[in-house]
Amino acid sequence: MASKVTVRSKKSQVKTDYAYHHTKCVHSVQQTAARKSSSYSGSQVQAQATEAMAEPAYTIPVFRQRTADEGTEEYQRVSTNVGKGLTVIQDELHRMRMATKATVESLALQREVKEMMYRRVDTSEEFQRMPDFLVALRPHTVWEKTPVKLFCTVEGTPKPVVKWYKGGVPVDPLSAPGKYKIENKYGVHGLIISRCVVSDTAEYSAVATNPHGSATSKATVTVKRPAGSGESCLLGLVPHLTEIHASKLEVSLLDRFSVSFGVEGGSISLACTMVVVPDLPNVPPLTQWYRDDKLLTAGRLAEMSVGGGAARLTLPHLAKDDEGLYTLRIFTKDGTAEHSAYLFVSDAPPPAPGAPGAPIGAKAFDVNADYVLVAWKPPNAVNEAAISGYFVDRCEAGSDSWVQCNDAPVKVCKYPVHGLKEGRSYRFRVRAVNSAGVSRPSRGTEQVTALDPAESERLQVIKIEGKYDVVIKADDLEGYITIPAAPTDVHAAELFKSYVVLSWTPPSPRGRAPLWYVVEKCLAGTAAWQRINTAVELHSPRYPVFDLQEGQRYRFRVTAVNRFGSSEASEPSEPAQRGGEDGVPSAPGQVVATRNTKSSVFVQWDPPSHPKNLVGYYIDARVAGTKDWFPCNHKPFKQSRFVVHGLIPGETYTFRVQAVNVFGLSEESQESSPISVEPALSTPSAPFGITMLSCDGSSMTLAWKSPAHCGGSKINAYYIDKRNADTLLWNEVNMTGVTERLCSIDNLTEGVFYEFKIQAANMAGVGVPSAPSAPMKCEAWTMDEPGPAYDLSFSEVRGQSLVILWKAPVYTGASAVTGYVVEMAKKGSSEFATLNQEAVSHRYLQVTGLEEGEAYVFRVRSINANGVGKPSQASEPVCAKALPGTQELVAGVDEETGDIFLSLEACEISETSKFVWSKNYRAIGDCPRVAVTTKGRTSRLTFTNPDKDDLGRYSVVVTDTDGVSASHTLTEDALNTMLELSYAIQHPVVPLKHGLNYEVLEKGHVRFWLQAVKLSPSVSYRVIVNDKEVHSGESIKISHDVASGVIQMTLDHFTRANEGTYTVQIHDGKAKTQSSLVLVGDVFKAALKEAEFQRKEHIRKQGPHFSEYLYFTVSEDCTVMLACKVANVKKETSFHWYKEDDEIVPETPVNVMSGAVALPVPMFSRKDQGVFKAVLSDDRGKDTSLFDISGNVFDDIINAIAKIAGASASELVLQCTPEGIRLQCYMSYYTEEMKTVWKHKESKIASSEKMRIGGTAEMAWMQICDPSDKEKGSYSIEISDGVQTHTRAFDLSGQAYTDAYEEYLRLKAAAFAEKNRGRVVGGLPDVVTIMEEKSLSLTCTVFGEPTPEVSWFKNEQEVACNEHTKVTFEGGKFASLLINKVTPDDSGKYSINVRNKYGGEFVEITVSVYRQGEKLPEPKLGQPKAPAAPAAAATATSPPPRSPATPSKTPTPAPSRMSMKSPTPASTPVPKSPTPTPRSPAPKSPTPTPSRGVKSPTPPRFMKSPTPPRK
Repeated sequence: MASKVTVRSKKSQVKTDYAYHHTKCVHSVQQTAARKSSSYSGSQVQAQATEAMAEPAYTIPVFRQRTADEGTEEYQRVSTNVGKGLTVIQDELHRMRMATKATVESLALQREVKEMMYRRVDTSEEFQRMPDFLVALRPHTVWEKTPVKLFCTVEGTPKPVVKWYKGGVPVDPLSAPGKYKIENKYGVHGLIISRCVVSDTAEYSAVATNPHGSATSKATVTVKRPAGSGESCLLGLVPHLTEIHASKLEVSLLDRFSVSFGVEGGSISLACTMVVVPDLPNVPPLTQWYRDDKLLTAGRLAEMSVGGGAARLTLPHLAKDDEGLYTLRIFTKDGTAEHSAYLFVSDAPPPAPGAPGAPIGAKAFDVNADYVLVAWKPPNAVNEAAISGYFVDRCEAGSDSWVQCNDAPVKVCKYPVHGLKEGRSYRFRVRAVNSAGVSRPSRGTEQVTALDPAESERLQVIKIEGKYDVVIKADDLEGYITIPAAPTDVHAAELFKSYVVLSWTPPSPRGRAPLWYVVEKCLAGTAAWQRINTAVELHSPRYPVFDLQEGQRYRFRVTAVNRFGSSEASEPSEPAQRGGEDGVPSAPGQVVATRNTKSSVFVQWDPPSHPKNLVGYYIDARVAGTKDWFPCNHKPFKQSRFVVHGLIPGETYTFRVQAVNVFGLSEESQESSPISVEPALSTPSAPFGITMLSCDGSSMTLAWKSPAHCGGSKINAYYIDKRNADTLLWNEVNMTGVTERLCSIDNLTEGVFYEFKIQAANMAGVGVPSAPSAPMKCEAWTMDEPGPAYDLSFSEVRGQSLVILWKAPVYTGASAVTGYVVEMAKKGSSEFATLNQEAVSHRYLQVTGLEEGEAYVFRVRSINANGVGKPSQASEPVCAKALPGTQELVAGVDEETGDIFLSLEACEISETSKFVWSKNYRAIGDCPRVAVTTKGRTSRLTFTNPDKDDLGRYSVVVTDTDGVSASHTLTEDALNTMLELSYAIQHPVVPLKHGLNYEVLEKGHVRFWLQAVKLSPSVSYRVIVNDKEVHSGESIKISHDVASGVIQMTLDHFTRANEGTYTVQIHDGKAKTQSSLVLVGDVFKAALKEAEFQRKEHIRKQGPHFSEYLYFTVSEDCTVMLACKVANVKKETSFHWYKEDDEIVPETPVNVMSGAVALPVPMFSRKDQGVFKAVLSDDRGKDTSLFDISGNVFDDIINAIAKIAGASASELVLQCTPEGIRLQCYMSYYTEEMKTVWKHKESKIASSEKMRIGGTAEMAWMQICDPSDKEKGSYSIEISDGVQTHTRAFDLSGQAYTDAYEEYLRLKAAAFAEKNRGRVVGGLPDVVTIMEEKSLSLTCTVFGEPTPEVSWFKNEQEVACNEHTKVTFEGGKFASLLINKVTPDDSGKYSINVRNKYGGEFVEITVSVYRQGEKLPEPKLGQPKAPAAPAAAATATSPPPRSPATPSKTPTPAPSRMSMKSPTPASTPVPKSPTPTPRSPAPKSPTPTPSRGVKSPTPPRFMKSPTPPRK
C-alpha cells in the first residue's frame, strides 16, 4: 500500500537553491532538526556509542526532536519564510547586478592606474634611488591543502628586480609546475603557493635589487594539518610530504588496492589504476611508495612500475618485515593524489609442528673491526610453546653458507657477534627456538663490513685555497710513538642476563703500529685480575663478556698492545654485574573494541604502566565461544590503537594485547568485551532512483530505491520534499516518516512540473537528501497500456547468471497485466536487448549466459491486452560476480530427527540482517508446512510434512548485506530420496558392518558371528537355528561385546546334525535388524570337512609336529636350503631326512630344540630333483613333511638362484684361448638349468661348433672358435629369474677385437708348438742307485713332430759312444743309454736333451754307484730308502716301457725333483690377454704336477680348450 500524504503548504519550509549549496552544513542541521525520528528511544544508547568511538570519522548527528512549543515556533518561522521567498529572490538578483557593476568599475580603475604608473615612471627616471618596500610581506598561518598569497609593494629608480626565496633558496616555478606562481602587476609583487602542505612551512623573502642597492622583506608561512586529519582509517601513519616534485599532469585514481593478506615466502602486488591527462607514454607521473612513513626504494625486495594507466608495487619475497601501512603518492598538477592500505603478512608453516614463527627486523648495529651487535624483534607466539632463545647465523659475502654464531640460545633479542675478520662483509639472520623445534630464519640483514670506525676519526681533511684537499693522519700529528697510551673510559655499555658488553675509548696517542687490546676482570673489592680474551686478538674497542657468575659484581680494565709492547692498564671500570632475568614490559591496560566496518574492528588499549623500552604490541583475537587464539598482526605495532581486518562479517570476537621489547612478550592483557563485526553506526546514505508510478491529475505515486548503505542500523523512516520545478523553494511533504518506499502525494496542481528529493532515517539520525528527481508533470494517465514496473532487485548473482525481481505496476491501464518482458544492456550502452521473447506471468526471471566480471543494467516492461507499457527505470549496474565465500542452499536430512530441510550459511551478516525465505520468489509467511530457524549465520527451513505440494524453487535473501542470497530447486526425485532417508532415520535399523558368517576354529569348533556398527549396553538378541531358538549350554556358547559390536555363537561339536539355517535377531532401542545364514549342501560339506581337518590337526599337535612344513630358501652363496619349523619337541625327539626314501645324513647334526631345521643342498642342479621327506618322532607320536622338487617347484628354485646369481654377475670379461676368443661372466653360482641367453647384436646365439656355450660353477662362458670379422660387434648375456632380467654386455669391436684376435693367433701358434715339440713322455726315474760292476740301462720314450734329436749328457758333458757307454735311438721313439760294469766314476748327473725345431726338453737323472759291502747311500730328494736290487736284476737291462705313462723299471729307482736348465734358449714369457681383469675371483684350476724338466713355454691352464657343452 502506498502511503497517502496530504501537502500542507502553510507548514512548508522555504529555501533557495543558492542557500542550499552555500550553507550546506547549516541546512543539514536544520533538516535533521526538522525531522521526527521514530527511534527517539535510542538516543541515550547512541550517546554512549558515540563516546566509545575512537575515530573522529564516525560523526553521529543529533536526532530530529521537537517539543510542542518548538513546533509552534517552527510553524511561524516557516510561514514567515514563505512570505519572504520572493523578497529573497529579488535581493539575490539585485546583489548580482551590483557585483557585475563593481567588476566593470574595477576593470576601468585598473586600466587608469596602469596608465598613471607608466606616466609616473616616465617622469621619475631623473630621480635615481635604491629599492624600498612600501608594503612589506606579512606572515601567514594556513591549513594544509589551502593556497597562500604573499604580496609586497616596492619602489626604486630604475625599477627594481624582485626575486623570491624559500629558506634562502631561490624559488623556481619551473621546478614544480603548478606549485608556485610569481606575479608582478602595477608594482605589486606576489608569490602564490597552491595547495600548501606541511613542508611548505618556511621563511620566505622577497629581495628587490637595482644598480643602487637591494632591499629585503621577510615573512614566515606556517602550514598546519587539521587535528585528526586522515587518522580515522590510517592511524596517523600516512607519511608527510617532504618534497615537492614538478608535474604538469592531472591524475585521478580509479581502482585502488585494498587491505591485503600475504604469507611468508610468497609474493604480492599492490596496484592502483588511474587516469592521466595528458597521457604521455614516455612521461609517466612521478610516484612514490611508503611503508609506515618510510620511503621505499626499488630493489630485489620491492619492484616498482608505473605506466599503462597503473602504478604497481610488487613484493616478490614476502617476509613479516614487509607488514605495515603502504601509501602510494602520485604528484599531480594540483599537488598529490594518495591512497593507503594495510598489508598483513602471516607466518609460513614452521619446519616442525609447534615451532615458533621467524623473528622480525634483524639489523646489524655498532659495526667494528671484529664485533657487530645484531638486534631483532621477537615473533608473536599465540598457540606455540614459549620461546626459549634465539640462534644468530652469519654468512660471509660471496658465500651461501650460513654459520651459527652462538652455541647456546640467547634469551635477549640482542647478540654481540665477535670473532669477525676485519675488512670482510657479512650478513646475519636469526632463528627462534622453543621446545618443539627451531623456526624459519628471519630475513637477512643488510650487508655490513667489519671495519674499525676509529680509523676514520683519525683522519683530518684540510682545504687549501678552496681547491685542494689535504688528508692528515693523526699518526703524523702524534709523532713517532712506540708504546701506546692507556685506553680510557672503560665502562659496561650493555648489561644482560647472559653477557655484559664492555666499551672504551681507544688510546691517544696510539702510534702507527697495529694495535690490539687485552681485557681483564676481577671481583669487586679484590685485586686478582684475570685476562679474559686469551685466545682472541681483540681489535675493536668493544667486547662482550660471557663467563660471569650470576650475582657477582666485577670491575674491568683494558691494556693496549702493539709490537713494541703494552700500555699501562686503564683505570678500572665501575663495578657491574649481569642484568636481571625478566625485563619484559608489564601487561597493557584495558582493551576496548568498537565497530569499524563490516569486516574490521577498531581496537585500542591503555599502554603498560612499565613499558621498559617498548618496541610495539601484538594483538590477538578469538571467536567468542572458542579457545583458539589467532594473531591479528605479525609485526610489532607501535601505537596503542589498531584496526583488525579480515574478520568474518557478523561473527563475534574477543581481543587481547601483549607488549613487546627486547626481552620478549609481556603477559596478556585482560580480554576485551565480545564485539560483533558490524559497520559503525552512521546515518544512511541518500535514496536514489525516484520514479513516478501513477498520476491522476491531483496526486502522484512515487517509488524509490533504498540507500546503498543503511548506516549500521535499520532504516525506519523516509522524508519527502517537493518543489515546483520553476522555483527554488523546497516544501516538506510528510511530517511523519514513511516506512515503505512507495508514497502517494496529494494536493498537487494539474499541469505543473514537480521535483522531489527524499531522505532516509535510522537510529543514528536523518541522512543526506537524494539528488532532486527529474521534473515530473502532474497530468492524469489515461493510456490503455500499463505503467512501469518498479523496485527492480537482484538475487543469486553469480559469475554467469543472476535472478532479477520486480514489483507489479501501480497503474495497470485499461486491462489487467498479463505478463512481463525483461530487457538488458551492458553498462554504458543504450542498446537494450529483450531476454524473454515470450512474456512471463511471474515477477522474476533467471538470466543466464552472462560474462563473469561484466556489468549489466536491466529494465522491465509490463504487458496487458492493449499492448506493451512504458519501461521501468533502468536498474543500477550489477556485476556478474559472486561474493567471496558465497555458499549455496543445501538440502538434507537431519541425522537425529529425520527432518528434511534447506539450509544456508551466509558468507556475511550484519546485526540488522534477516533471512527472508521465498518459494518461487514469493515470501513465505507463517506457513504451517515449513518452520524457519536461524542461529548465527545459518538459517534453516524445515518441512513439517513434505509431499509433492512442497516441490518448487526455494530461495533465501539475507538483508542488509551486499546481496547474499541463494536458491535451490526441490525436485520429485530428490524429495523421494530424502523421504527414504528420513524414514530410515525415523524408523531406524541397527546397521551391520558384517552380516552373519561362520569360521572354523582350532579343535574343530565352529563360530557363528556378526558385527554391528554400534551396540548399546541395553541391546537384546535371539539366536534361531532351524526355526528353534537356542541358548547357551555345554556345547553351545552365546555371547556379545558392546565395544566391538560382535554377537557370536560357538559350537563345540559340529556334525551333520548342524546343517540348516541360522538367524540372529537384534533389538537395540528403537532400532531392529536380523541376519541369516543358510548352511546346507556343498557349503555345509565344506564347513564340516574343514572342522574335521582342524580337529585332526589339533590331535596331531599334541605330539611333536611341524609348525611350518618344508619350504625352500636360497642363501647369498646360492645354496638351496630346505627348511621347516617344529614345535612341541623334546631332547629325545628324533629328526631324519630322506630323499626318495633314502636317508640323508647331514654333516651337522639336527638340533630340534632350536625350533628350526634346515638341510643345505649346495650346487643345486637337475640331479637334485626328487621327493624330500622330513620325519619327526618320539614316544608321543610322529609327523611327516614332504617336499617334491620337480615341475614348478624346481623352476621356482632355479629362478631364486638366478635372482641372486644374476645380481652378483660381473661384467663380461674377454679371455683368449688357442681355440678362439672367450667371453666369461663370473657369478656366485652358475648351472645350465638357469635361463641364460647369449646375444650377438640383439640376435640370440645357439651353441654350435662356431659358437660354443658352456660354464662352470663359478662362471658362464661363450667361446668364438676360429674368429673372423663377422663375429665383431656387441655381445651380451641375459640371466632371467622369471621376474627380472640381469644383462651384462661387452663390445667386441674396434681395438678390443684387434687386440683379442692377435692374442688368439699367438696362443694358437704357441699351442701348436707345445703339441709338437720334442719331449720325454716316460720311462726315466729321477734317481738311480746301483752296485759297482753292474750294468745300468736308462731307457725312455720320446716324442716330437718332426722326429726330435736326442743327446745324453753326464755332468753337462755330452756322452760319447764307446765300449763302456752305448747310446741308442730306435724308431724315432725309444732312446737308451747303456753303461756296462759301472764304477764309482760313473756316479753323477745324467741328462737327456730331446729337441726339434719347436723346442725340446731336458730331463735329469742322478746316478749313485756304491761298492759291495758298503752301506746303501741315502736316497735323494726325500725319497724312502730302497734295498739293493738283486744281482740278477742288476745285470739285466730294463726293457722299454709299454706305454708313455709307465716309467722304466730300474734298480732301486727313486723319483727325483731336481732338474737342470736346457742349453736351448729360454722362451719368452707368455703376454697377458688384453682383456680387463675380472671383478670376480679367477676360476680355480687343479694344481699342476711338478715339472720334471724345463719345458718350452706352454699356455696357462685357463687358456686350454673349453670343455664341451653339456647335452
